[in-house]
Amino acid sequence: MATPSKAARTARSPGPSAAITSRDNRWLKEFRLALRGGLPTESGFVGVEGVRMVEEALRSACPIEAVLFSESGERHHERLAPLIDRPEIAIPILRTTDRLFEGVADTEHPQGVAALVRPRACSFDDLLRVSEGVCSPLLVVLAGVQDPGNVGTILRTASAFGATGAVTAASGQSGTASPFSPKALRASAGAALHLPVLAGMSLPILLTQLRIANVRTLASCVHESADGGKPLLAPWEVDWCEPVALLVGNEGAGLPEEVERSADARIRIPMASGVESLNAAAAAAVLFYEAARQRKSLATGGARP
Repeated sequence: MATPSKAARTARSPGPSAAITSRDNRWLKEFRLALRGGLPTESGFVGVEGVRMVEEALRSACPIEAVLFSESGERHHERLAPLIDRPEIAIPILRTTDRLFEGVADTEHPQGVAALVRPRACSFDDLLRVSEGVCSPLLVVLAGVQDPGNVGTILRTASAFGATGAVTAASGQSGTASPFSPKALRASAGAALHLPVLAGMSLPILLTQLRIANVRTLASCVHESADGGKPLLAPWEVDWCEPVALLVGNEGAGLPEEVERSADARIRIPMASGVESLNAAAAAAVLFYEAARQRKSLATGGARP
């Protein structure tokens, strides 16, 4: 369940009769920066928008700075009331006009409800912890995935198929889009707020740490190596029940050759002739489905591959 930040617990929020009417209000400036600007606030809070996303944020373990309703967005208050109207939560509930809300919103047709949420802190050790009944860590590493929609979709897919954590890292000249930008959060359907995510990691350092921790690294590839490197494995040739980190590269260039060489194995999805490749999000879905199939089979007493 969400917890309010220290600032939020001590803040005085306007009641229903004290709606925010100035675009220069400091709360609206924070929401505008986090939503329309796509940047964290000075306190590290990011913006989520829409009733479903706000609900996911409130259900997560992430601290909540404030919830903002527009006039028309008040219709969603009843749905969110069990999560925001409890005295022990004490999250500031802010209200403003539809016009001012549209000025801070990132979407074209806003639903009139948004929240400022701080993504939970995550360490490398957190990524290796698994809950009871889970056979081993299953991680996804996004290395140079630049489109925030792809980042969010991959995190949503990975979470749906049992991934236990995620890392974002730059790859060569390609940075990875923030998993906590408004577009990425929408594409993840809130998964980025529930899944442990270590953002902005150095890829060489990460690969070293994974090797020390005995986590097998799999480089997703779209073509044969030019220098005849490691052989390509099909998804079903991988033992997904051991600790595994799947490396997903840039949408166009894929993973750098040096990253492919340093990985423990290379993996590719066999496809019909004439089809060059799937996009990063689709490929991740296929691979994680196979991982989920094997891990579920093991949990129900089936044999390892």
